[in-house]
Amino acid sequence: MNIFNKIALQGLRKNRTRTIVTIIGVVLSSLMITGVTTFGVSLLDYMARGAMEKYGDWNVAFLDSDPSFVKEQLKDEEAKDTVVFENIGYSRIYKGQNPQRPYFFIAGFSEEAFAKLRTTLLSGRLPENDGEILISGKAAVDDGASYKLGDTLSLAVGSRIREGRRLTQADAFDPENEVFSPEEEKTYTIVGICRTPVFETEASPGYTLITRNSGEVSQNSLFVTLKNPRKVYSYVERVKGGRTCIFNYEVLRFMGQSKDPGDKVFMTLLYSFGGIVLMIIMVGSVFLIYNSFSISLNKRIREIGVLASVGATSKQLRNSVLFEGFCIGVLGIPVGVLAGLGGIGLVLSVVSEKFRAILYSKVALDMKISGFAVGLAVAVSMVTILISAYIPARRAVNLPVMECIRQTNEIKTEAGSMRISRRKQRIFGLEGTLALKNFRRNRKRYRSIVLSLVLSIVLFVATNALIDIMQQTAGDFKTVSDYDVGFGTQDMGDEELIRLFDKMKKVSGVTEQSLREVISCIGTMEASSLSDAYWDAYGERSLEETVSLPLEVHFFDDEFYQKMVQSYGLPADEYTGQSGKMIAVAKMKNDSDEARGPKDLEDMFRKPLAELVITPKMEGVQEGGEVSQIATVKEPGQNVSVTVAEVVPPDIPPLYESREEEELPYTLEILAPWSAKERLAPDGPTTLVKVKGMCFLSDNPSQTTAELGKIIQEEGITASYLLLNSKEAFEQFRNYIFIANVFAYTFIAIISLIAVANVFNTISTNIRLRKRELAMLRSVGMSDKDFNKMMGFECAFYGMKALMLGIPLSLLLSALIVRVMAADEVKFTLPWASVGISILSVFLIIFVTMMYAVSKIRKENIIDALRDEMT
Repeated sequence: MNIFNKIALQGLRKNRTRTIVTIIGVVLSSLMITGVTTFGVSLLDYMARGAMEKYGDWNVAFLDSDPSFVKEQLKDEEAKDTVVFENIGYSRIYKGQNPQRPYFFIAGFSEEAFAKLRTTLLSGRLPENDGEILISGKAAVDDGASYKLGDTLSLAVGSRIREGRRLTQADAFDPENEVFSPEEEKTYTIVGICRTPVFETEASPGYTLITRNSGEVSQNSLFVTLKNPRKVYSYVERVKGGRTCIFNYEVLRFMGQSKDPGDKVFMTLLYSFGGIVLMIIMVGSVFLIYNSFSISLNKRIREIGVLASVGATSKQLRNSVLFEGFCIGVLGIPVGVLAGLGGIGLVLSVVSEKFRAILYSKVALDMKISGFAVGLAVAVSMVTILISAYIPARRAVNLPVMECIRQTNEIKTEAGSMRISRRKQRIFGLEGTLALKNFRRNRKRYRSIVLSLVLSIVLFVATNALIDIMQQTAGDFKTVSDYDVGFGTQDMGDEELIRLFDKMKKVSGVTEQSLREVISCIGTMEASSLSDAYWDAYGERSLEETVSLPLEVHFFDDEFYQKMVQSYGLPADEYTGQSGKMIAVAKMKNDSDEARGPKDLEDMFRKPLAELVITPKMEGVQEGGEVSQIATVKEPGQNVSVTVAEVVPPDIPPLYESREEEELPYTLEILAPWSAKERLAPDGPTTLVKVKGMCFLSDNPSQTTAELGKIIQEEGITASYLLLNSKEAFEQFRNYIFIANVFAYTFIAIISLIAVANVFNTISTNIRLRKRELAMLRSVGMSDKDFNKMMGFECAFYGMKALMLGIPLSLLLSALIVRVMAADEVKFTLPWASVGISILSVFLIIFVTMMYAVSKIRKENIIDALRDEMT
């Protein structure tokens, strides 16, 4: 070891406090970098395993494989597993609404294909023979036709041909160059609706129908899982041989192997986010470590000058400082890496169950230790240290030798810069004046402390603003539904619905249940009964004596309706039976932020009591088979007396398919008992039902949903329906917030620790470098009280300057976060709590640090302190 390295080690031993604080900063920095890189790798691994669970673990599919090619791939050394299904053929859709997808594609699955290709049922059951089919969710939504369980499809099944070649799902629809050749007629019965398979992409020309394979295999789709998925593209080039293929980008994207442009954008954003986080950590770390070396060199500046005067070169002096940084890194980085792995392992164990609830219930978020991630953390940490050491070392060794020996570079002031106005002198006194002059003499150290504090304030307040946004959104989300589990349909008759309701309400865990139906109607009433707010919204008053208003009538089973009437404070005996009064919600809409509830909205009616005639809208069939809504019917409407209530009406059951409706400037809903339904809107095929169904409150919504699903299966329901666990949706949102809170607070805690260590290191070392100056003040008679007063002013000046910069910047960043993340949905409010915590923390950190440093100086002899660095 050369003499320069020995001197560097001596300096580390001599200044143990600063060395320990610097090592702590390195530990925190490498801890965070290790945590970020390891979490990123663990999250990608989790997402890849979750995608395999959801979409299948296959990597590439060949959509036009003959039996001989399938056998070859079974024996291929790179192939880990294979699965096939039969390409039965295509059938034309003659009333389809998507011109780019005019076909059904019929696939014949085996039991193995159903399992390995992750066929997820939305309703119904799996086909048991080649005469039954599943229809994909895309077909049920995009095609425009109304399919339900039990429907029969008669299809002309054949092939798409272009230039003599049979086309597959990988070949987009080309109306000018392809022809459809029907080969046979087949009839299928729809027994279930399934999630759209992953092999049906946006460019696929056919909606997928899945049946059982017939055993007569002439053309297959082959799905291959490789032993090493990262070699998928070289494998395809080797075996493809002109066959069309598709890749499982849902899995490959999380391995970084997707060539899809959208996935490249996703990975770019992911790596950019990770890079930004690493840069923030590096900036905070460089502040701490740079200040440590800068202050160390300022103290050793005479030593550097002496060494340079006896022949030490700039390179030797610079390497000595870098060696010092290397030693600190060797001591701090291993501890930081181990602490980072342990810390992220602990954090992942806390949030793992939340990830299960949000994304993949069968996949655990485990820590994945990657040699690359750990190596990256070590490299980034060491580079951070060396950069922090190199910058002050280069500046120090470039100073003239005599300037280093005389230390004339320590304090440089311009003429007049030290003048303090008489007004400030009177306000602050001698002690405050000395504190102000110290700031002006030591601007670099002063700025380092202030910037460290500003960084902590901005990160703390901005992160809390982000968390507040998510919590506000969660609070709003919680009020979206007044039930835990809902069943909604449009096709089921009342008798079947009531029979199903009688069985469902007996399910264990259900604490409250209700039967609900919403129908679209026309209400006719006197024009004079409408308020000025209504006419202002329309711009002019009607000259007619009566007006017709689109409205909705909400029916509830009688028991639930009576509870609702009582909760509104209305006399129950006036609202019973077919001829009883009904409740109306009649308010003008208001999209402004000021409207927080019904009382903030303007009334639609002049008086709380009103009379109107209700006529149900009907469904009719026009020429061409299209369904239309007709507002008038042959039967006369029914007279209804309503009482306007200042309430939020109960929610409707979940909608499977929403019809397009006219946008109205008001909300007009009539709440009625089920016993009045026969009079107002008798059940029939022509009544325009928006939705009907059941709503449940439950102690265990997940278990209740599962049991309700079993009842639906046992009853053999053929109508299209939606069974929704709204509680689960809210819990997922809460889980998102919990996970975000854990990582946000962990991140800000460690960044704040780095900033605190930075402030502590800078202030304490700065005070120790001034011990000769402070000893001289004490030697000329400054009392302990005055000395403490001067240090108190310095604390106040540091804190005030940091807060003057940090608070506005943090509020600006918080407002930008609200603007970008929440748009107009969440109103920005000043985060008084986090600002208050920041103010208290800043002054506390500065005060404690200064008192610690001053207590060390007070223990030293004044004469020894005056002699220091004077010989």
